[in-house]
Amino acid sequence: MFDYEKWQEIFNSIRRHKLRTLLTALSVWWGIFMLVILMGMGNGLQNSVEHNFKDDAINSLWMWPGRTSKPYKGLPAGRWIRFTNEDYDLVKNQIEQVDNITGRYYPRGEFAIKYKEKSLSFDIRAVHPGHQFLENTIVTNGRFINDKDIEEKRKVCVIGKIVAEDFFGREMDPIGEYLSIKGVKFQVVGVFYDEGHRREMQYVYTPITTMQSVESANGRMHMMMMTVGNASIAESKFIEARIRSELAVRHKFDPNDREAIYINNEAENYEEFQMVFRVIKAFLWFVGIGSIIAGVIGVSNIMLIVVKDRTKEIGIRKAIGATPGSIISMILQESIFLTSVAGYIGVISGFSLIYLLNYILVEVEFDFEYFRDPEVDFMTILYALIFLVICGALAGLIPALQAVRINAVTAMKG
Repeated sequence: MFDYEKWQEIFNSIRRHKLRTLLTALSVWWGIFMLVILMGMGNGLQNSVEHNFKDDAINSLWMWPGRTSKPYKGLPAGRWIRFTNEDYDLVKNQIEQVDNITGRYYPRGEFAIKYKEKSLSFDIRAVHPGHQFLENTIVTNGRFINDKDIEEKRKVCVIGKIVAEDFFGREMDPIGEYLSIKGVKFQVVGVFYDEGHRREMQYVYTPITTMQSVESANGRMHMMMMTVGNASIAESKFIEARIRSELAVRHKFDPNDREAIYINNEAENYEEFQMVFRVIKAFLWFVGIGSIIAGVIGVSNIMLIVVKDRTKEIGIRKAIGATPGSIISMILQESIFLTSVAGYIGVISGFSLIYLLNYILVEVEFDFEYFRDPEVDFMTILYALIFLVICGALAGLIPALQAVRINAVTAMKG
C-alpha cells in the first residue's frame, strides 16, 4: 500500500541534503552508465570481427606456397614451391572431406579494364566455380563461373556491384556486354554482391584456365582455398595435415616444414576470436559490476549518515510504538529509490549514447572497419538493473539494522 507520509519523509531528506544526494546518485549513475557503454563497445568490436569473418566461409582452409626452410632427401632448403593445376586436382580428388575448392591466379603487371571509351582500374581474380562458396559471393544478376567455363576456357567474367555501377551505371543491365582485359574481350555473365568489405565488390572474376592461357602461365596458380564441410576444428586440423603431407610428397619437401606451405584454418581462427571475446566480455562485466558496487557502497555510506542525522527522530518513533519492520522499510525504501532512479537514468544515458554511435555509423555511413553496430542486449541490462536494486536494498540494510538498534531513551536525550 502507498504510504504518502513515508515518501514525504524520503523527499524531505533528499531536499535537505541535495549535494550529498546528487554525488551519491552520480556514483550509481556512472556505474550503470559505464556498464552499458562497455557492453556496447565490446559488442561493436565483436560485430566488426564477425562481419569480417562473414566475408569468407568459416569452415575453410586457405593455402599459399612458400619457401622450404629445411633440406629434404638431398634437396637444399630455400626452394620455392609453386602451385599448379595438378595440385588442385590432387587435393580435389584425393581429399574426400573437401567439398568446395578453388585456386586463384592473379594476372601479372598493371593494366586497365576497358569498356568502349571508358578505362578503369580493378583487380582480377582468376578462379574456379568453388570460389563462390569460399568468399560467400551472392550473385544478384546472371550467374557465376561454371565448370564449362573452366573446361572450354571461355572468355567470360563476373563483376562486382561497384564495378558494374562504375562501368554501366545503375540503370543499364551489364549482362552480355564485353570488357577488355589485357587486350582480350570478356563477356559479362554475372554481377555479384559481397556482405564483407566494400572492396570485395571491386573485383572481376574470370575462369582460371582462361587467364592462365592468356598469360601462358603453364597452369600455375598463386593460392588454393577449400571448405571442409561440417568438420570440427580437430577434424579440420587433421585434413590440413593430410593435405600438407600429400603436397609434400608431390613437391618433395619435409611434411613438418611449415614454411614450405602456409595454411590458414579459418575455423580455428574463428574459435580463437570467440574465446578472446568471451574473456573481453567477462572483463567488461567485471569492470562494470565493480563500478556499480562502488556506487552502491557510496549509497550505503550516505544512508549511515542519514541514520545518524535522524537518530533522535528514530528514537521518538520507537518510543511511540514504531516496529523494527517499519523503521527498516523506511531506510530500505530511501536506499532502493535512490539507486533505482540513478540506475534508470544511467541506463537511458548509456543507451542514448550507443544509439547515437549507431546513427553515426549507419545513417551517416561512417565506415570504420574495426567497430560496427554497437548494441546492448536489453535483457542483459534489465538483469543489471535488478542486480542494482538488490544491491541498493543491501546498501540500506546495514544502516537500517543500525537504526533498529538505536535506544529510544538515549536517542531522545541526545
